[in-house]
Amino acid sequence: MDLSKIMSISGKNGLYKLISQGKNNFIVESLEDGKRVPAFSHDGIATLDNISIFTEDEDILLTKVFQMIFQKENGAEITTILNDNTKLKKYFEEVLPNYDKERVYVSNIKKVIVWYNILVKHNLIDLEEETTENQELEAPTSELENS
Repeated sequence: MDLSKIMSISGKNGLYKLISQGKNNFIVESLEDGKRVPAFSHDGIATLDNISIFTEDEDILLTKVFQMIFQKENGAEITTILNDNTKLKKYFEEVLPNYDKERVYVSNIKKVIVWYNILVKHNLIDLEEETTENQELEAPTSELENS
C-alpha cells in the first residue's frame, strides 16, 4: 500500500491526492469531490505514510493501523461507531491494544476511522507490505495532530 501521495491538510476535511508539485505549492485533488486546489507548505500538509500513532511501546505507522482495521473489517467501511466516543475507544483498543490512551485522543481515533473509510471507498488499502529501500530508510516525521 503506497500512501506517499495521499495527504492530510490541516484545517481541511478529508484527504487529498498529490497531482503535481510546483515551485511554491502543490496541486492536490480531494478524494471526496475530485476538486483540485493549490496547497502550500504553511497549510500543514502531511502525507499519510509519514504519520504514526503513539503506542506504549514504539510508535506504529498509520499505514499499518489501516491494514489492521482492514483485516478486522474484511475490507468493509466502518459506519456504526463514529458518533459514540466510548465505542470509538473500545474499537481502537481492539485494533491496537497498546495505543497510548494519554496521547491519542478520541478526535484522533475518529480521524483515523474517517480516513480509513475514504481510503476503502477508493480502494487504496491493501495488505501488501511496501518493500522499497526508500521507505525502509525514512522515519516518520509527523505524529497524528489533534485538530
